[in-house]
Amino acid sequence: MARRLVWLVAFALIAVGAFAFGWITGRTGIGSAVAESSLTDVERQFALGMRNAALVGHFTVDGREAPGSSPDRYDISSVAKVGDDLWQFTVRMRHEGMDVTLPISVPMRFVGDTALIMMTDYSLPTLGTFTCRVFFYGGRYGGSWQHGRTGGLLYGSIERQSTASGM
Repeated sequence: MARRLVWLVAFALIAVGAFAFGWITGRTGIGSAVAESSLTDVERQFALGMRNAALVGHFTVDGREAPGSSPDRYDISSVAKVGDDLWQFTVRMRHEGMDVTLPISVPMRFVGDTALIMMTDYSLPTLGTFTCRVFFYGGRYGGSWQHGRTGGLLYGSIERQSTASGM
């Protein structure tokens, strides 16, 4: 009886582990890039344009006493489509003492020739839950963001970086 219980518990742990691994892999899009040949011209141009690029701009915080905005930077080494309306950005983020490079998968659609990230209460592993609308067009980006009770606007330019910059 005890031996049967041990096997049942082991099986349950393996099943839960497999489910968790599958959920994390599916949620982050790790290892599942869509073949570049299947991308539309607009999607391909976006992915190539974001390779070794940086989003350099500013963000605001609603209700902040001080007027103006704060500098913001995201170094992007690559962007790949990993599913229907799901794109993975490999990005280095430096913000308030945090310096981390992560693959982040986000829902993104194209409206004509404009890329638009559209997240509502979307959980990003290790970062939290966000709501945002961010567009990319003509060498610029802009939009709104919300993280918990804090939110605001963000905007800036998309700058190409040399691969020797060591992002």
